[in-house]
Amino acid sequence: MALITVKELSLGYDNIEIANNINFSVSQGDYLCIVGENGSGKTTLMKTLLGLKDPLRGQILTGDGLMKNGIGYLPQHTDVQKDFPASVKEIVLSGCQSHCGFKPFYSRKDKELANENMEKMGITHLKGRSYRQLSGGQQQRILLARALCATRKILLLDEPVSGLDPEATYEMYRLIEKLNKENVAVIMISHDIDSALAYATHVLHMGSDVFFGTRAEYLESRLGKRYLETLGGGEIA
Repeated sequence: MALITVKELSLGYDNIEIANNINFSVSQGDYLCIVGENGSGKTTLMKTLLGLKDPLRGQILTGDGLMKNGIGYLPQHTDVQKDFPASVKEIVLSGCQSHCGFKPFYSRKDKELANENMEKMGITHLKGRSYRQLSGGQQQRILLARALCATRKILLLDEPVSGLDPEATYEMYRLIEKLNKENVAVIMISHDIDSALAYATHVLHMGSDVFFGTRAEYLESRLGKRYLETLGGGEIA
């Protein structure tokens, strides 16, 4: 059964529609890349999947035991986030808040999970450091470890490599691919179309035309070919 199924979804603000006719599903092990022009509603869709915004119309169904508080989320990296005055360990631990309930403290299990995910992201040696003193690539790995503390099933990533240098970008894609191969489903928004499609199993294209299908189907579609030509992208293996 699919983790998330979206049916006839319409998105917008103050009842002004910005996207409609969105239909797709994501199952365990899928890697969905969301592409499309600026303003097509990609980030709004992600916020709607998280329950941070209500859809104008349509349904978002969860299955396979997925709960709304069991989704890991890595938002766009902002200047405010970059200067956050907390330690690495504190930020990663905060990802456990979604399943802490009303407890005023973190359990030993929460702390073990945070340590496990810091090790997985290769940042254990940074746990006592101030987040704002670290590089962009290190900060993104910290936020990814935080997102993993909320889920073992699915990650939502909004432009996870934005602003990173080539080495940090490669490392971030490598880490995401590794998690996906461990059966964590990935939904990722990216303007780095060539690299994103190199990893994707499925593509959702948003805009005046909406497409959902496998990566191979997208690359062969008229919409996919036109979009890649517009961006000046080359052949994707």
